[in-house]
Amino acid sequence: MPLRVFTGRMAVRMKHHLGSVTQVLRFEPVPYRVRAWLGDALAIDTTVGRVVWEPRRVVPVFGVPAEDVRGELRRTDPQPPAPDLAGLPPMLGPEDFGTHTTPGEIVDLVVGRHVLGAAGFRPNHPDLEGVVLVDFDAFTTWRTEDQVLVGHAHDPFKRIDVMASGRQVEVRLGDVILASSKRALALWETHLPVRWYLPPDDVRMDLLEPSDHRTTCAYKGHATYLSIRGGERDIAWQYVEPLNDAARVAGYVCFWNERTDLFLDGVEISRPTTPWSPAEEVARAESDRLEFG
Repeated sequence: MPLRVFTGRMAVRMKHHLGSVTQVLRFEPVPYRVRAWLGDALAIDTTVGRVVWEPRRVVPVFGVPAEDVRGELRRTDPQPPAPDLAGLPPMLGPEDFGTHTTPGEIVDLVVGRHVLGAAGFRPNHPDLEGVVLVDFDAFTTWRTEDQVLVGHAHDPFKRIDVMASGRQVEVRLGDVILASSKRALALWETHLPVRWYLPPDDVRMDLLEPSDHRTTCAYKGHATYLSIRGGERDIAWQYVEPLNDAARVAGYVCFWNERTDLFLDGVEISRPTTPWSPAEEVARAESDRLEFG
């Protein structure tokens, strides 16, 4: 039988396709052991867990069989009102577990003397029958097999690549050159714009000062931030002790593409629109064109 080749004229950019499916409930079984602790008490232990994305969520949460929770699940009373979906952004980050965008029941997790209010959610869907979604931040420690996790459950379809580059990378803010380097590291992370990490010797560190802002990435680790002295807050960040996937960028400085002007080999790169862009730019962006993490 001859091979049939589709000759239709329409093609779909994968980033936009993946963005469009955020509007549906999604799940994927995980092939490893998942455990969570409250202090020294083991609270969850499963080898048949799932990662689950509610509609609009861009990062998953763990879903575990109810019998693998070492405690009691109690229906939260009263049930919080369902969110106004029209009032929510098109994409939701890992924060605010309590905003649920699919039908289901909110439950408290009672583990020993600990009562974790509204830390569980039972989706009303046959493919997730008997599964409870759990709030990552409600627990002290998470491990997949024996690997400690930070931030949130890992997306099995996400990856990070770090590549050395000899291109001339220049970062400006107005007429001020903040950094210029031919020793940059390009970090490619699924769904996100390329991030250019620059050695501190090639950055105008005299124009920057430490910020008290901190964030955690499940794949790269804990980030510390830098602000312009007397100006733009939290405009750049560093991973001092990154996780394995990002080990090469340890100590390097990365500026927000969304808030600065980036030039590669003298060519200005358009600022991307992401959830970290100025609010007015996010409001103007079409949801299927928004880049996300």
